[in-house]
Amino acid sequence: MAASRKEKPDLQKKVHEVPHKPGVYLMRDRFNRVIYVGKARDLRKRVSSYFLPSKLAQADLKTRAMLDATWEFETHTVRSEAESVLLEGKLIKEYRPRYNISFRDDKRFLVVRVDLSEDWPRFRLARFKKDDGSRYFGPYAHAGALRQTLNFMRKKFGVLTFGRGAPTERELKSSTYQVPVRLSEISGAEYRERVAQACEFLEGKSREMIAALEEQMHRAAEKMDFEKAAELRDMVGDLRDTTKPTRRFTRGSLPSTIDPIADVRELADALRLPRPPRIMECFDISNISATHVVASMVCFRDGVPDKNNYRRYRVRTVEGQDDFASMAEVVRRRYS
Repeated sequence: MAASRKEKPDLQKKVHEVPHKPGVYLMRDRFNRVIYVGKARDLRKRVSSYFLPSKLAQADLKTRAMLDATWEFETHTVRSEAESVLLEGKLIKEYRPRYNISFRDDKRFLVVRVDLSEDWPRFRLARFKKDDGSRYFGPYAHAGALRQTLNFMRKKFGVLTFGRGAPTERELKSSTYQVPVRLSEISGAEYRERVAQACEFLEGKSREMIAALEEQMHRAAEKMDFEKAAELRDMVGDLRDTTKPTRRFTRGSLPSTIDPIADVRELADALRLPRPPRIMECFDISNISATHVVASMVCFRDGVPDKNNYRRYRVRTVEGQDDFASMAEVVRRRYS
C-alpha cells in the first residue's frame, strides 16, 4: 500500500503557464478523474487564486476538500466568456464532477424556437431542442440579453414573440415606430418575409443593424440625451451578446467520473487501512421534533449503494435533542 502513495505535485508552479484568456478549467484527482469544472474570464487569475495561502485560509470546507483531492488541473481556452459558460455546462453534464454539487441537472441554456409550419410563426424561448421540424437558434448563455433581443426583433421586424397561436386582436392592431404596417394589413406571405429576416438576424447577420444603433447612440450623446444614449448602449450590448457567434461543444466519448472500486481504494489509502472496505454503513440523526427523533442508515457494498440494506430507526431512550446519545443508541442497536 505504501508503494501506491505518490507525492502530491506542487501545482502552484504550473500556474504561470496558464494564459490570461477566457475558458474553463478542470481539477483532477490522483486517479486522473475530473472532480471539478469551473469557468473564468481570466483563467490565470482564477486558477492561481486557488493556490494563494491567503485565499486558501478563507476557503469553505467544500473548496478545501476539493483542493486537497486535486493532483492536477488542465485549462481550455475559448473565444469569449459566453463560450466558457456553454462549455462549462457541457463538461459538467458529461463528467458529473463530485464537487459541482450546486449545478442542477435540469439547468439548461435557453434556445429560440420558431415553428415555420404555423400560420403565424412565433419566436419563443425553450430549454430543449426537439426533433419537431421547428427551427432552433442557440443555445444562449445570457438569458436577460436574449429576452431583450426578442423584444428588439418584435419592434424591428414586426414579428410575433412569445405567446401561442394566431395573433391576438391587440397584436394585429399594434405597430411600432420601426414597423408602422400592422399585422392586420399584411398577407401571410409578407409576414413570412419578416420571419425570414428575423431568422437571418439570429444567425448573425446583424452587423449593419448594430452599427446603425451605435450611430444613433453617438448622435444621442452629442445632443446630450444621455438617457436615450444609455438605452441604445444597453440594447447594443444585448444584441452583441445574443448574436455573437459561439461554437457548439458536442459530447465526446469521455470516461465516467464515478469508479466505485477506485473510490474505496482511495478511501483505504487515505485512512491507512490494510485493505479496501467491502461494506460501509453510515448513520445520520434527524430531529423532527423534541419528541420524534429518527436515524437513517445507508449501506455501501464495494463502493456501490446497497439499498436493500438501508435502515430507519426510531430513537427510543433519549429525551430531547441529543445527537450524540441518539447516535450511541442506534449504533448499539445495530451492532449488538
